[in-house]
Amino acid sequence: MADNLQQLIDETNPVDLLRNSQIGSYIYPVVPADFTNWIKEQKAWRDTAVLYDQTHHMDNVFLKGSDAIKLISDTAINSVATFPVDRAKQYVPTTSQGHVIGDGILFHEAEDEYVYVGRAPASNWLMYHGETGGYANLDVTVDRRSPSRPYGHAVSRQYYRFQIQGPNAWQVIEKLNGGPLEQLRFFTMSTMQIAGRQVRTLRHGMAGAPGLEVWGPYEDHDAIRDAIVEAGAEFGLLPTGSRAYPSNTLESGWIPSPLPAIYTGEAERGYREWLGIDSYEATGTLAGSFVSENIEDYYLTPWELGYGSFVKFDHDFIGRDALEKIDPATQRRKVTLAWNAEDMTKIYGSLFDVEGPSYKFFDLPLANYGSANYDAVTDADGTVVGYSMFTGYSANERRALSLATVNPDVPEGAEVTVLWGEDPNTTKATVEPHVQLPVRAVVSPVPYSTVVRQSYHGGWRTGYTES
Repeated sequence: MADNLQQLIDETNPVDLLRNSQIGSYIYPVVPADFTNWIKEQKAWRDTAVLYDQTHHMDNVFLKGSDAIKLISDTAINSVATFPVDRAKQYVPTTSQGHVIGDGILFHEAEDEYVYVGRAPASNWLMYHGETGGYANLDVTVDRRSPSRPYGHAVSRQYYRFQIQGPNAWQVIEKLNGGPLEQLRFFTMSTMQIAGRQVRTLRHGMAGAPGLEVWGPYEDHDAIRDAIVEAGAEFGLLPTGSRAYPSNTLESGWIPSPLPAIYTGEAERGYREWLGIDSYEATGTLAGSFVSENIEDYYLTPWELGYGSFVKFDHDFIGRDALEKIDPATQRRKVTLAWNAEDMTKIYGSLFDVEGPSYKFFDLPLANYGSANYDAVTDADGTVVGYSMFTGYSANERRALSLATVNPDVPEGAEVTVLWGEDPNTTKATVEPHVQLPVRAVVSPVPYSTVVRQSYHGGWRTGYTES
C-alpha cells in the first residue's frame, strides 16, 4: 500500500488520480458562509467596506534563523536583494523545469524571522527544502490551515488575520486608530492600536482604495473582530462570509490554485517521496473540460499566470536555468473571460427543464468544483487556445467571469468558447450527471474591474514590478 505521493502515482496516472479524487469540495473553513447575503457582501467591497476573516484557510510557515533568507532566495523566482524588515513580498517558487508550484505572501516580521502565508503547495515546498537543503541555521515550523470539516471540535490558530478593504476602509481604520494614520507604501508593515491591543498591519488594497491587513495572537480574534465591526457600522462595513470571500479575485485578477507542477521530473522525486498520501498534492481535485493523459499539459510557467514581472535572474534559484531559456513573448497570458448571458441562462434553465439536458451546476458566487480547474478555451476553429481556471459570478459586474490563460495571439475583445462541464463525467464527489455546454465568452482585461485596474498597485493585478 502506498505511503507517499510517488508510490501513489507509480500505481496510477496522476491525471486519473486527481480527476477522480473523493475529497469533495474545496472549503474555506470555520468562517460562516454568510453574515448578510453574498450579493450584499460582494457589493460592499466595491461600494463601502468589508471585513475579510482570513484566519482559517491558509497555512502559516514560520522561518527563523540566518539561513531563512537563503532558503527563500534559493526557491523563489523573486529577487530578495531588497527585502527589509517590515516589508512583505509575494513568493512564487518553480520546479527545476520552470513550472509554477504555487504562491503566497512572505512577511519579514523581524530580523531573520519570516512568515509565509498561503496555500499548501508553496508551504510544502518551503518545508521540504528547509528540511533537506542543508540549512544549518534555520528553524521551520508550520501552523496548518484549519480543518475543512471540524464537526464542532475546537479550532485554534497561532494568528488571527483580517483585512479591512473597500472605498470606506481608511475611514474605518482611522476611527479604530483614534485619529489619522499614515498610508504607507504598498506591502509595508507597521503597527496600530485596536481595542487597546497592539496589532501588526500590512498596507494592502483590494478594491482600488487603501486598506489594511491586520494580525495578532489568535486569542484576540473576537475582541479585534468585534471592534472592527462596531467601528465600521457607520461607514457601511459588512463582514464577508466564506461564500463571497473567494469570489473577490474574479474582479481583482489573481488565479489562486494552479496545479502544482510536481508530479513528474527526476529532480522532484525526493519531494514526491516526502509528500504523504494525505497531502494536498495527493488528495486535491483536478476538474474541468480540458483532459489530457499527460499531467505536464496542466503545468504553467510564471508568465502564463501573470508572474512574469517577478522573474529576476539576479540570484540562483530552482528553475532558473529553464526560465532563462523561455521567450516571454511565446507564453500564454492571463486574461478575464466575460461569459455570454444567454448561454448562462441556458445553464440555469436546465435546472427547471424536466425533459432537456442537465448542464453542470454553476454554483454562486463561485462555480469551481475542483482544487485546480482547467476548462478548455477554444477559438472559432475549435482549437484549444487556453484554459479557464477560476470561475464565478460578480454582482458588481452582473456577469459570470473566469480568469484564464490564453495564447499570445488571442486579442482582447475576441470571442472564444469555454467548454463547461466534463465528458465523460468523472467520479469526483463534486460532479453530478450532466452534459457539456459550449459557452461563448469575450476576452477581457485583467483585472476586469476598471476601478481596480486603474488604481491597484499589486503584482499580479497590474504591471507593478517588485522593487
